[in-house]
Amino acid sequence: MRGHDLNERMESPLHMAARLGLVDVVRMIVDHAWVDHEFMPSVSLSGTALHQAVLGGHIQIVEILLAQRPELIDLTDSDGNNALHYAGQMDHTRVMETVELLLNRQSELAYKRNLNNLSPLQVAAHYGSTEAIKALLRHCPDVAEMVDSYGRNAFHTSITSVKANALRCLLRHVRPAELLNSVDHGGNTPLHLAAKMGSVRSALMLLKDRRVDPCVRDLDGQTARSLVEMKLHTGEMEAYYLWKKLKDQESKRCRNQQLPPLATYSTNRRASNKCFKSIIETYILVATLIATVTFAATFTMPGGYDQQKGIALHGNSTAFKIFVISNTTAMCSSMVVVFCFIWAWQDPVKFKVNQLTWGHRLTVVACLGMLVSLMTAVFITVAPTSRWPAYLVIAICASTPAVVILVLGWEVIYVPM
Repeated sequence: MRGHDLNERMESPLHMAARLGLVDVVRMIVDHAWVDHEFMPSVSLSGTALHQAVLGGHIQIVEILLAQRPELIDLTDSDGNNALHYAGQMDHTRVMETVELLLNRQSELAYKRNLNNLSPLQVAAHYGSTEAIKALLRHCPDVAEMVDSYGRNAFHTSITSVKANALRCLLRHVRPAELLNSVDHGGNTPLHLAAKMGSVRSALMLLKDRRVDPCVRDLDGQTARSLVEMKLHTGEMEAYYLWKKLKDQESKRCRNQQLPPLATYSTNRRASNKCFKSIIETYILVATLIATVTFAATFTMPGGYDQQKGIALHGNSTAFKIFVISNTTAMCSSMVVVFCFIWAWQDPVKFKVNQLTWGHRLTVVACLGMLVSLMTAVFITVAPTSRWPAYLVIAICASTPAVVILVLGWEVIYVPM
């Protein structure tokens, strides 16, 4: 079998070597005669060897292929994606270097669309590849003006794909205000799309930028504020919070413009508030218990004190030092949670949107700190006389986070709402 022969998946050994980062194998293959008719991009699902090298972030292989087989840069896969489209699908540290390498060879790649009419910048926005976005805008800033079949630019794409990091990156590196307020074929600005999708964080991020115009109306005559009003009947506090922000922005910046009538917010939010109250009380209870237990552990140090000197007997051991650090971390984290949740009712909507996630994560940190404290305390007090019970307790404690993740999934680090 030759290095360019294709298997049933339309992959050659060169494809596989490029994907796996096998530099020496790639060198050996490209040194032989290139048989271009054996590569058929129109039926290839995995693209060319160059695409695979870009996808894997193998810079050295990309350089070899561009030097030995420069014609690869013009080839696309079955969906019309070129090498820059592939670079936009990844967000590792080598993406920027890869994009710059490709653009230095052929800057026109940034303006070529795939069969879905998406530019490389829009693909990068869809996948949240901030490194690719920065490199593309640095070399070709006008690529931000490109739109897809729906008339949507990269800002719209970052909203529809719910990639807040991509939206933040675009806001920092795209200057023209008209691109932030560009409307698609349905008359939707990025702010309209965020309002329709209920993407509160993206909408708030847009509102913080003074270039974003909240007064724009879509083809139905709706502003982002009036679109959010249609969802207020659900009783969701996030929607209500966003509605208040949009209403305030309209009152400040749209005074002389004709806008949809302002609806009176009279939706009954008792069920939502009751649920929110229960969650707040649960977090406060858990955090208070953790703070109490960890505070008490400070005065009942494992192994006890020297009665004459008043210092911990095991103060010099590594396990004791780990105990002190983990116990302090658990107590301080839980104290922050308690104070944050006590203040929640000052502005419950804002708290739920901005601070509840951090309160939940600090509670997780406090629980992990308690587990570490338990393991080290048992090791200090039990291991010197009976090792296997101490090791068994440590094994059980160490496996507890894994069991929780196994049962609940990685979503356990997010707020359960």
